Amino acid sequence: MTNFVDAEESFKNYLKGYDLEDGNIKLKIKHTYEVVNKSEYIAKGLNLDEENTYLAKLIALLHDIGRFKQVEKTNNFIDNKDFDHANYGVKILFEDNLIRNFISFNKYDDIIKKAIYNHNKYKIEEGLNKEELLHSKIIRDADKLDNFRVKKEENLINIFPNKYNPKTINYEEISPKVYNDFIEHKCIKSEDRNTQIDFWISFIAFIYDLNFDISFEYIKDNRYIDILIDRIEYKNEDTKEKMENIRKCAKEYLNDKVN
Repeated sequence: MTNFVDAEESFKNYLKGYDLEDGNIKLKIKHTYEVVNKSEYIAKGLNLDEENTYLAKLIALLHDIGRFKQVEKTNNFIDNKDFDHANYGVKILFEDNLIRNFISFNKYDDIIKKAIYNHNKYKIEEGLNKEELLHSKIIRDADKLDNFRVKKEENLINIFPNKYNPKTINYEEISPKVYNDFIEHKCIKSEDRNTQIDFWISFIAFIYDLNFDISFEYIKDNRYIDILIDRIEYKNEDTKEKMENIRKCAKEYLNDKVN
């Protein structure tokens, strides 16, 4: 088994090609290492063996490798038909053979490729084998768990690159489809988000795409629903009322999953 420390050194070498003082780059570097920690946390919670725990950590280390070129090219984190960071990550790792900088043998290539490709999609593709599905679920959960930390701690300017407007966000309305989808326990599709509040709600809706009991417990124990909702001051009365409905809906959903 390849030493994970060696993979980390290769990751640091890869990052030398980017502006390490850029706020968005810094955010994604920290996010990467936090997702590594959370992937290990989930793997141990699932009582996975050493091999699968290592693999979960390696996938986490590489899951957002496409983000750095995305920041350089677009200065934001918005995936679209022109640039999808997971697709780009798969390309440079497996078409350009960058993967061999991180692991010397190809035993796990299909699992790594499928997990990275699926980590940012609306849902996991059909047809995966048992190991591919397991690791796709682990990285999706770990990624979302750390997204809650990011939304709690980071400057909102970094969270909403090119969109954040502190003068208007408190007065915005929620798009009807975004609100209805949330209440119906659905994740929010990117094309349905029209306002900054829509984006914020879409982050909270990540709870509807968690796969493991330990992930639900983590969100509940860290009070992320209350923390994220309370981070914005809602001066539009309709939005304020709907956000309280969202709070109630989300907390009831978590309680049902944990208890």
